[in-house]
This record gives sequence, C-alpha cells and structure tokens, in this order.
Amino acid sequence: MQNTFKAFSLSHKAAPLAVREQVALTEGEVKEFSIKIKDLFGIQEVLVVSTCNRTEVYYVSEQDFTNDLIKVLLVQKNIFDTESYFGHFQQFNIQEEAVKHLFYVATGLDSKVVGDLQIPNQIKQSYQISADLNMAGPFLHRLMHTIFFSNKRVAQETSFRDGAASTSYAAVALTEQLTQNINNPKVLILGLGEIGIDVCKNMADKEFAEITVMNRTRAKAEKIASGRNFRIADFTDLEREIRRSDVIISSVMIDKPLITKEFIDNIGILTYKYFIDLSVPRSVEDNVEDIAGALVYNIDSLRERADEALRIRMASIPAVERIIAEAIVGFNDWSREMVISPTINK
Repeated sequence: MQNTFKAFSLSHKAAPLAVREQVALTEGEVKEFSIKIKDLFGIQEVLVVSTCNRTEVYYVSEQDFTNDLIKVLLVQKNIFDTESYFGHFQQFNIQEEAVKHLFYVATGLDSKVVGDLQIPNQIKQSYQISADLNMAGPFLHRLMHTIFFSNKRVAQETSFRDGAASTSYAAVALTEQLTQNINNPKVLILGLGEIGIDVCKNMADKEFAEITVMNRTRAKAEKIASGRNFRIADFTDLEREIRRSDVIISSVMIDKPLITKEFIDNIGILTYKYFIDLSVPRSVEDNVEDIAGALVYNIDSLRERADEALRIRMASIPAVERIIAEAIVGFNDWSREMVISPTINK
C-alpha cells in the first residue's frame, strides 16, 4: 500500500463561528496535536493550519486515519460529543482533492474574503512548525514550495493581490463607516498579533480618527506605533481606554471573553460604542450588545467591504485557477515518479 496525501477541514463553509472558535488551535496546541498524532498513528508528515476561519489537518499516510484524527482533535479541545461535530468537517481522502484544496486555501481562493492577504503567511507559519518538528518530509517540502512559487506567480501575473479585501481591511472600512458622523472619533486597536498588526497597517494612511494601540507587551505596541501617528496605552488601562474610545477593534488571543457585559456595565456607555471582534475564540461577549448603545460585530457579521478590490479579485480568479492547475500538473508528475515510503520520509 502506498502513502497518500489526505486532509480534513473545519471552516466557515460548513461551521459557524461558535464551532470554529471551539476547535481553533493556538501555536502551542498545533505542536501538541502534531506530536500526538505522530505518537498515536505513526504519521511522519503533517501540516496543521488554524486561523480565525478554519482549522485543517493535512497528512501523509498509507491508511485513512481521518475520522480518528478528528476525534483526537476534538478531545484535545475538551469536546467529547464528537459525533455531533463530524458534519462540520469536510474530508479530502483522495490525494488529488487534498492537494487542490491546499492550493485553493493557500492562495486565498477558499477564503471567506477572496484573496485574503493573511493566508499565505499563515500557511508558511504552519509549514515552519511542521519543519521545526521534523514532520515535513519530501512530499510536504515539495508541495509547499510548489505552492509558494504559485503564490509568487499569482502576485506577479494577476490582479488577485491588488487592493485589500482582507478581514482586517473590512474592519477598517467598517470603522470608517461607523464613525463618519462622530467628531474626532477615537479608535482602540486591542491586541497586536498578525490580524491586529494588519489592522494597524490598513489604518496607517487613514486620518479619520485618533488611533490608540494596546498590547499585553508594551514594547510591541511601541514598535507598531513607531513612525505612525498612533497613541500607545498600557494593557492595565483597558477600562479607561474603552471608556474614551468610540470603536474598539479586538483581536486578542484568549480562551474566554476579555470584554464582558459586566465589564462594560461597570464602565457605562454615554453614547454609542462599537466593538469589532476579530478574535477566535471571541474576545467580546455577545450579550455586550444587550447594553443600550453598545453594538458588537464579529467575524461572521463583517461583510466584504472593499467592493472594487473584491471585483478585481473575482475577475482574476480564472487566471489564478489556471496557475494552480499548471502547478498541480507539474507536482503530480513529480509525485508519480516518487514512491513515498516510511523509509524515505525518515
């Protein structure tokens, strides 16, 4: 029996935000899960991708372990009623389908906002984790570098990367819309991970509001604010900064909501206050919206807002698909010539 490439995916296509945030993995959990499936199933090559919109596992194996791997993943996240979650997962147990799916994910064709600029870097980070764990063998190395080259072609040969239609840009566009009738609006950007930094970059050339950045590590906030007309606030001043801000954009990574109804009740809202929650799991409680004057927008409620950029990207899809198809043909030719075996993987 020959090793083949397989995958399973929990994404915005089949799982609501409430389910996605339950299954989302931190970097430490990605490493833990990768090592666990190597120990349990002897899988030598694995790529685990976990973002705000998807948690996916790609692996090379003779046997089909997909159902078992889904159960292990759910149990690791303290979800024991595993059967009720299976319907949210897509499975790609034929190698050609799994390869094509990863290409579509890595280029942004499968993103909630088509052409999301963050996903290529997120895939690279996932690949780096696999490489660091010695869980990227010949197959995965070749596949990932083929994907990286295809992404380069997409950037150079199409308009698919033009403009900004990412989730972070959508948050900035929404903020601009919400504050258009507010004099001297104040915006707090809370959390400076990849999404928070991207929000800052998209905010940098905007002049419609006073921007304050806040992070648990002040040094990171200072670095982001350097060269930009941003205020810096300490995380210990969260209550004060929320009180003075009109819009709070939160992308903090946290296990339970940081901004709760009780917290906002104690602050008090005199005018409208808008919370844009880009975190998975969510960092703003849904019932914050029960407070008069408070409005909450989460990832699932954000609409695609860069209409012109999105139209350009949509028009570029056939060219991107053509590049992917050409890359897959070349990769499949290489794959057929190579017999993947445990010995080679080692």
